Amino acid sequence: MGVSFDKIDGVIWYDGKLVPWAAANVHVLTHGLHYASAVFEGERAYGGTVFKSREHSERLKQSAQILDFEIPYSVAEIDAAKQLVIDTNNLPDAYVRPIAWRGSEMMGVAAQSNTIHLAVAAWQWPSYFDPAEKLKGIRIGLADYRRPDPQTIPAMAKAAGLYMICTISKHRAERAGYADAMMLDWQGRVAECTGANIFFIQDGKIHTPIADCFLAGITRATVIDLARRRGIEVIERRILPEELSGFSECFITGTAAEVTPVSEIAQWKFKPGAISERLMADYSAEVQPKGRAVAA
Repeated sequence: MGVSFDKIDGVIWYDGKLVPWAAANVHVLTHGLHYASAVFEGERAYGGTVFKSREHSERLKQSAQILDFEIPYSVAEIDAAKQLVIDTNNLPDAYVRPIAWRGSEMMGVAAQSNTIHLAVAAWQWPSYFDPAEKLKGIRIGLADYRRPDPQTIPAMAKAAGLYMICTISKHRAERAGYADAMMLDWQGRVAECTGANIFFIQDGKIHTPIADCFLAGITRATVIDLARRRGIEVIERRILPEELSGFSECFITGTAAEVTPVSEIAQWKFKPGAISERLMADYSAEVQPKGRAVAA
């Protein structure tokens, strides 16, 4: 286990100013802690530039609005805060975490007048999965919990509370020897993994679930665009678990996962192949600050 996250050296941008890492604290009676009134983003900086920073900042603002609060900073100010953090901490290649939450003025379900806080941290974080394991494809289990009906949760927000079942599911998967878990939706259809979107390949075409009860990730959109630039057809549709035996390849996408091939989901087996490998390489090239273009 590495250094505890509250003991990292550096600074964090907190409500408009840089503060020492150890001083970036909240009170135990913070509304965001008790009632999950918090939204966040997961981003990566490559070569000193946050990939698709504006898209992430826009989604952060939208997520807050869905949770009925307004972040008191503009998209441009959030982007500038992220850049300041990676520059000040000298982290050209880093994971970046903006988070906004309701403060502690009122403790109860209703807290409309609570102060809205915003913080941005960044730290070194290598590939989410072991590089050797990633090349041969990770093993994924099947989660017990399902993605809820979007009429019961704010599914389109990247909100802290929505990840409770993800943490539980990933812990159970890891204890069973898997790297992650695939979640079905409330109707029993394939949805996503605990922190990544999922794709399947059949006869040279890519199939991925319709993202209407989980986040359509920014990495997901990037990879779909990269595939289409290659002339690969991408089909967004409902996918049932019994269809998985008909797919030859599988991979997952996310800011942390980037593009990671999958070799196994519970009883279903896949073999990382040409399309997965091509998109891994294309994504690696795309995220670099210069020359973000895929060769024809």
